[in-house]
Amino acid sequence: MGNSIGKAFTVTSFGESHGYCVGVIVDGCPAGLAISEQDIQAEVDRRKPGKGAASTSRTEPDRVEIMSGIYDGHTTGAPICLVIRNTDTDSGQYLKNRFLPRPGHADFTAYNKYGGFNDFRGGGRFSGRITAGFVMAGAIARKLLRSVIGTDIVAHTVAIGGIKSGITDIEKVRANIEKNDLRCGDSEAAEEMLRLIEKVRAEGDSLGGVIECVALNVPAGLGEPVFDTLEGDLAKALFAIPAVKGIEFGSGFS
Repeated sequence: MGNSIGKAFTVTSFGESHGYCVGVIVDGCPAGLAISEQDIQAEVDRRKPGKGAASTSRTEPDRVEIMSGIYDGHTTGAPICLVIRNTDTDSGQYLKNRFLPRPGHADFTAYNKYGGFNDFRGGGRFSGRITAGFVMAGAIARKLLRSVIGTDIVAHTVAIGGIKSGITDIEKVRANIEKNDLRCGDSEAAEEMLRLIEKVRAEGDSLGGVIECVALNVPAGLGEPVFDTLEGDLAKALFAIPAVKGIEFGSGFS
């Protein structure tokens, strides 16, 4: 339960951190959408772990494998199954500390919920590793939105630990976000952020941050009244990302 989201475009996440693979099934994508393994791989490469001080130390090749639903560079209309195999899975420390729940993780609650039968290695089902599946599904959704209604999406880091980006123009952001691993549109701020991350990491601590996601050319009328609003649906999906602790729409917190 709780592993699927969406009605017309349904995304089902599966896999565990140290299991054989992590992956996703996308059901509802129409036939004929031009998309290749390389299109999906390009998005996965952007989240690939092991890329500097701001990333997890886990190193994975993260090669996308298409199991079904895409043939000859186009969707077939069948459910699309995508997987990434796990390779960097040294479970020694997790086995050693199996009954020592980590602060800020789901170890304690997962043990109580599943009676100890859950795969606890690397956080298991509750690991940030499962977001690789989100990215694969997102690559398909992004291509579909662009193709059908011309909607484009840009996301970037605007703050980490109190250091804020000074660039707000979305086209300038778009031009700069691939120039640093933090995906910050302000290169100078990104350097300050990285120095702070390295300092705090050396002290055994961590930092919070803010990411802005902008959707361009969104048609009017999306969502339903009261309990199925667009904001409500987006919030539910975004809170599936383990690190997300708050969401602002527009200038809601100002």
